[in-house]
Amino acid sequence: MSDPIVFVPGLMQDARSFLPQMVGLGMRHAVQVALPIAETVERNAEAVLAGAPSRFALAGHGLGGIVALDVIRRAPDRVSCVIFLATDPLAEAPQVAAAREARMVAAKSGRLRQAMSEEIPEAALFDGHDRAAVLALVEDMALGLGEGVFLRQSRALQRRPDQQKTLRRSLLPALFLAGACDTVVPLRRQEFARDLMPNSVLKVLENAGHLPMLESPEEVTRTIEQFLSGPMILR
Repeated sequence: MSDPIVFVPGLMQDARSFLPQMVGLGMRHAVQVALPIAETVERNAEAVLAGAPSRFALAGHGLGGIVALDVIRRAPDRVSCVIFLATDPLAEAPQVAAAREARMVAAKSGRLRQAMSEEIPEAALFDGHDRAAVLALVEDMALGLGEGVFLRQSRALQRRPDQQKTLRRSLLPALFLAGACDTVVPLRRQEFARDLMPNSVLKVLENAGHLPMLESPEEVTRTIEQFLSGPMILR
């Protein structure tokens, strides 16, 4: 499969979050990035579709994966396959939304670093030698995007729709990539999403947490390339 790949980064991430994959896959595929910076999932999905090729493979992390779900709900015929990383298909629970509101207040008060350290704590990543560097990159991306993007993306997460029906109805080939150490979107939630989607497989990355594309970049790139090349049997 040689369709272009559209990468949709997660909360407070820019193109650097998928840089290893864009470099690794860019020899065989055209690649582009769509940042989800609107305040609703629906508007972000519309923006992805407006800027994407007529047919494309789609990959999203976290918020980007949630946006990808809305893209395939709206325009399944334009997407050849989809890759979800650390993606939760459910609407946000009230207690989680309330905790997110507190982080939004912190960001409004000039404490974006603190808010991000609570969004993606150190414990959400694999305890490897690259963890400090990955967290430093997360902070740099967040500070570059700024408080306004954080608030809009946080609202999008708070108001996101439940996409269980989308998963059940989709016949697209799908790959779920889950870090075994992810505490933000636990493995059981990603297994649940996989089980809802008929033509899907799940790859668990033992040496990764919430940011597998940065924590285990070579394995993620290799797995995506294998998935794009043909059927995968991973269960």
